[in-house]
Amino acid sequence: MAEESSNGDEGLDGRQVGAWLEANIEEAEGPFEYERIAGGRSNLTYSVRDAAGHRWALRRPPLGKALGSAHDMGREHTVVSALGPTAVPVANIAGYCTDESVNGADFYVMDFLDGPILRQRPDAEKFPDEADRRAIGERVIDTLADIHALVPDEVGLGELGKKEDYVKRQLKRWQGQWDGSKTREVPLVEEVSAKLSERIPEQGPAAIVHGDYRLDNMILHDSGEVAAVVDWELCTLGDPLADVGLLLVYWGQEGDALLPLFEPATMAPGFPTRDDVKSRYAEQSGRDLGEIDFYVALGYWKLAIILEGVYSRYVKGQYGEPEKGFEEFGKNVGRLAEAADDAVERLGR
Repeated sequence: MAEESSNGDEGLDGRQVGAWLEANIEEAEGPFEYERIAGGRSNLTYSVRDAAGHRWALRRPPLGKALGSAHDMGREHTVVSALGPTAVPVANIAGYCTDESVNGADFYVMDFLDGPILRQRPDAEKFPDEADRRAIGERVIDTLADIHALVPDEVGLGELGKKEDYVKRQLKRWQGQWDGSKTREVPLVEEVSAKLSERIPEQGPAAIVHGDYRLDNMILHDSGEVAAVVDWELCTLGDPLADVGLLLVYWGQEGDALLPLFEPATMAPGFPTRDDVKSRYAEQSGRDLGEIDFYVALGYWKLAIILEGVYSRYVKGQYGEPEKGFEEFGKNVGRLAEAADDAVERLGR
């Protein structure tokens, strides 16, 4: 087999991965070229191109020690495989490697979808027509309603996780993530956790919960239609309103002072407002959003812990060379904890 090119990325052994690809993916033909795809701050994603021009995306955990199931490739592979035959758009799975001797960790390979990803406000310029932007925003909402409409047992995901006491389990899990990744003390994180624990709403029937649902975890077609929802690493079963609350946290709009992931594309003119998001989701799903402020508070709190994990991994070099401005993730942890506290306080008004 010819020499592989991996651009010197320590997270990928080009020679051994190439041998595995040729042995396990029928159309794969070496030599292969690998390129780390920017944007993800949790599991790592690489573009893989073979000699015949075929292209795939390879997903593996971040470098270093991962926390619990947050970077479980088997779980993510199971979810995406199960959703393939459903109305929820996901990439086609091409292969899954459980032999850690190949690349130091499990990884899976899926078809590469080369379409727009709208992360920041300037990315929205790919769709200059405001009507197109509004349609994209509505598709984000409708796709979430489609995910939540699936019956886990009917799509083979009934054993993905416990179905009851989702919020209680989330509070315990993310407090554990905080304890394992924090780089300094932020007392408000623990205080908000205690307040949320005292106010948990009654949960309805369990649904598939994405766990990190937002516009930039979607790949679009050039037409603006949804090609695939990605980054299913936090997916489990539980209360679907947690996805809605976190989506609202991510959904920046004009006038926002707190921008946890900088200026999201939803701030561009034309995108629905957060009130639009709530009303459309309620209409599409038939769910009552009367206690949505609780889930917004939960979303702020959870995102604070996620960003602390991102910041910690940058500090430890688990993403390789830190990207410019990574320190802002650390600063936003405290800001998000304050926003979570404010949202909890609104519940009592």
